[in-house]
Amino acid sequence: MIYICIPTHNEASTVGVLLWKVRNVLGEFGRDYRIVVHDDASSDETPEVLQRYRRSLPLTVLRSDEHLGYGRSVEKLLRHVSKAAPYPKRDCAVVLQADFTERPDDVVAAVKILEGGVDIVVGSIEFGELHRVTRAVHWASRTFLHRIFAKAPVSDPLAGLRVYRVIVLKKAFRDSSQQKPLISAERWAANAEMLGYLAPHARRIVEVPARLHYDLRTRPSRFRPWRTFLELARLPKSLWSSKAEEA
Repeated sequence: MIYICIPTHNEASTVGVLLWKVRNVLGEFGRDYRIVVHDDASSDETPEVLQRYRRSLPLTVLRSDEHLGYGRSVEKLLRHVSKAAPYPKRDCAVVLQADFTERPDDVVAAVKILEGGVDIVVGSIEFGELHRVTRAVHWASRTFLHRIFAKAPVSDPLAGLRVYRVIVLKKAFRDSSQQKPLISAERWAANAEMLGYLAPHARRIVEVPARLHYDLRTRPSRFRPWRTFLELARLPKSLWSSKAEEA
C-alpha cells in the first residue's frame, strides 16, 4: 500500500486538483494506494473541498482545530500511517505538498526505487529550479551550516518530497514518546529534522531528482527566509550522530 500524505493549511484552490492528479498518476501505476490529508486548522473552504473528494477517492482526512504548523502536521500524518499500515515492511508513506509545487508524477519513480530495496527516498531539488529567495537561503544553509549537513546521509536534506518505508516510521516512533512531538522546526528545517530522526533506522537511503513548479501555486509563498535560516541554525549538531546499526 502506498500512503500519500498531504499536509494542508488553507489550500482550497489547489488541494482538490492535486488529489485528482494523484488519482490519475497512481491509477496508471497500478498499485494500491490511500491518500491521507491532514487539514491543519484551515479557515478557508479546504474542509468542504476534501469532503467532496471523500466520495470518489480512497481518502482519509485528519484535522486539527489548532494550527500545528508544517512540521507537526507531517509528523501527525506519518504517525497515523505507522499505525494504520498492515504490512510495514512493504508499505510506504509519501509526503507531498498541497500547493502543487511538487509533481505527483515524481512519486512513481521514487516508489519504484524504494521497491528495489531502499528504505528512504529523498527528493533532491536542482539548484536552478529554486526561486531567487529560496535559492539564497538554500545556498547559505548548505554553506554556513556545514557542521550539521556534513554528516547528512543525502546531499539535500531540505527538500520536501519523501518516501519512507513504514517499518522505518514504526521504529522511530516506537523510540519516542507518543505525547511529545519529535519535530519542532518548520518547513525546510522540519524536513531536515525529520530525516535526522528517521535516517538511523534505514538501511539504505537514495536521492532522486525533484522538480518544483512555483508557477502552479495560486497563493502567496509562506516561505520566510530569515526564520528558515534561524530554524536551520538551531538544529542540533548531533542530528545525524545516531548509529544506523542500532535500528
